[in-house]
Amino acid sequence: MAAQTDKNEVHVVVHGNADNFQQEIVAGKHHLVADEPVSAGGSDAGPDPYDYLLTSLGACTSMTIGFYARRNHLPLESITVSLSHSRIYAADCEECETQEGMLDRIDVDVELTGQLTPEQRAKLMQVAAKCPVHRTLTSEINIRLRAVDKS
Repeated sequence: MAAQTDKNEVHVVVHGNADNFQQEIVAGKHHLVADEPVSAGGSDAGPDPYDYLLTSLGACTSMTIGFYARRNHLPLESITVSLSHSRIYAADCEECETQEGMLDRIDVDVELTGQLTPEQRAKLMQVAAKCPVHRTLTSEINIRLRAVDKS
């Protein structure tokens, strides 16, 4: 099972068996495992799908902040991004457009260390919200799900 890296070709391949939740993932040259926790019927052999979603957002946020700081010669020493996912009632979210039913909420806490001015910290937080994964998750997403028959 190989993943192709051309942007027009398959880059991530996920393979699993019907008898459990564990999944083998190939992303380019990298091999990963996903699973569900024991409490959800899995064997906890790897992060669950939401952990991977949070990982993607956290890594992109940190990379984007670091890139901006390097490019602008800011005295940033390290970045720690902590994330959590929850489901909330839409009525409890004042800033949300949807006001009925349940919503997914991702809380992202960003810790910046270094001799940064308040203005530099504020700018880095603005930059954090512009990471490509953040923009993808907050934009309209069109997912094309197609059945492939290889029998």
